[in-house]
Amino acid sequence: MLPDTKWGANNETQRARAVSKAIVLTSGGLDSATVLAVAHAAGKDCFSLSIDYGQRHRSELAAAERVAAQYTDVEHRVVTLDLSFLSGSALTDASVAVPTTPSTGIPVTYVPARNTIFLSLALGWAEVLGADELYIGANAVDYSGYPDCRPEFIEAFSAMSSLATKAGVEGYPIRVEAPIIAMSKADIIQLGMRLGVDYALTVSCYQADSLGRACGVCDSCRLRRDGFAAAGVPDPTHYSDSSTA
Repeated sequence: MLPDTKWGANNETQRARAVSKAIVLTSGGLDSATVLAVAHAAGKDCFSLSIDYGQRHRSELAAAERVAAQYTDVEHRVVTLDLSFLSGSALTDASVAVPTTPSTGIPVTYVPARNTIFLSLALGWAEVLGADELYIGANAVDYSGYPDCRPEFIEAFSAMSSLATKAGVEGYPIRVEAPIIAMSKADIIQLGMRLGVDYALTVSCYQADSLGRACGVCDSCRLRRDGFAAAGVPDPTHYSDSSTA
């Protein structure tokens, strides 16, 4: 059974509407690949959206394209957005090193307002396409401390979208779905395996090289590796020759 995806509840009439289109934020990582599979398995007409925001690990964009290409009926689009001016994040500022030990608090890999920006772009595309839902791979369990991966944020953005869009004003709010938000990494992997996700196509590492090979020591690599071990699934991650994984 697929997980409950209803965050930011609407009235029963809205729930009963047939949902035909969904925008799925697809980073190229493990979580978003699973969420795309969830939306597709639920019968949504999926539109995959990736953001090229000047991230250090740009090889994830090629991974996102590979993930979306598994579905012949999924349109995939990449939007370029320069967030390099948001200095101080290890993902957008080359002068800041990616941590190689577990972080406490909000880690330096946090990009200010990233999910707010990404969901806003997805929301705009949803209005253009007449889509009913936005899917995001936010996770509040193995989430590394990011404030924009919490249920409270998802619920708040859903409420905002009802006020900020023509669709919402006319009585057809666009819902935000976070189907893996309360799942452990192991549970996410097991769900993806049931849905046929090929995790060898994905890139999760914060400092993956140009070939998409993982460092094996950043927070994202650690959570991914531990997730596969806990799920009892062989780790298909491609590690660099210098990796300690």
